[in-house]
Amino acid sequence: MLFETISADIMSAMKAREAVRLQALRNIKKYFIEAKTAPGSNGELSDDAALKILAKLAKQGRDTAQLYKDQGRPDLAESELAEVEVIESYLPKPLTDEELTAALREIIAQVGATSPKEMGKVMGVASKALAGKADGRAISTKVKELLSE
Repeated sequence: MLFETISADIMSAMKAREAVRLQALRNIKKYFIEAKTAPGSNGELSDDAALKILAKLAKQGRDTAQLYKDQGRPDLAESELAEVEVIESYLPKPLTDEELTAALREIIAQVGATSPKEMGKVMGVASKALAGKADGRAISTKVKELLSE
């Protein structure tokens, strides 16, 4: 499981004295523990839930880095992006545009959607199936495009 992998990697980062990696991994573990102990959870963290957390953290990190750049703080942006790199190393490789299109065509056929009015049905399945592999905005845009054809 991803939770155990992160915990083991924290130990190796400590031994190797990798400060940036250690900070990023500790931050990840903090969010994992919060998710495990949240009301309604059963004390477990599935890999799917962990991937969603990682994708959210990576997006937040990129957004924060952009804010730092806009405010003339490239030093802070650089450290933020270094942490994002660590987070992204645990995410599956993002789908290319062609792979995303193929996956969404398959999901649309599976759901039986034929018009843009049925976008909600497609998005429900696609969001779960492609979690961590594609950005939600990219999925939404591509679904609109495919259902409008």
